[in-house]
Amino acid sequence: MGAKGQQGRKPRADVQRNRAALLEAAQRHFLRAGVGASLEAVAKEAGVGPATLYRHFPTREALLAAVLQTRSEELVARQEDIALLGDASEALRQWLRALEEYFSAFSGLPEPLMAAVREREPDNPLTLPCDELIATTDEYVRAAQLAGHARPSVKGYDLYLAAVSVAWIKGTGTTDEESLDRLRALVESGYREQGGEE
Repeated sequence: MGAKGQQGRKPRADVQRNRAALLEAAQRHFLRAGVGASLEAVAKEAGVGPATLYRHFPTREALLAAVLQTRSEELVARQEDIALLGDASEALRQWLRALEEYFSAFSGLPEPLMAAVREREPDNPLTLPCDELIATTDEYVRAAQLAGHARPSVKGYDLYLAAVSVAWIKGTGTTDEESLDRLRALVESGYREQGGEE
């Protein structure tokens, strides 16, 4: 069969099974041990060899990006709820909280996300998802700005970084929920428009 015929062929059932097993095992290991979990242990639990894991996911970032994609349904559901609010200020606040929770899914997750944003490497599988989240955050920011609830100078990128930072602090386990609430309030007071002046 020619290359054209092969391109249109669906992956074999065992290939699909292996990929699904790897994603499930990776999610369990990331939940237990954080994003630095042993990839060899992930492969072993999935019932495949390390070579099979690396054929599907050449890097840790590729595996992490795929696992996060499986968890993105929760974020989409939150967006659907937020869309019903009809209040741009509250929508932005709730979106930032949703991002924080998303970034807190696994211990150590903020670090590779920050690296993807900082390094802007097109080959990093986490770069595109981060860019998409920044763009979505910017949409919420612009809506709040149009409603007069956010400072004109604020960018989605700024608040994306703020959400990642809060998630990182939360993940260290060095602070309680009251302190986190005060930190969130500080972030909010920093981006909110005050009396029409920036």
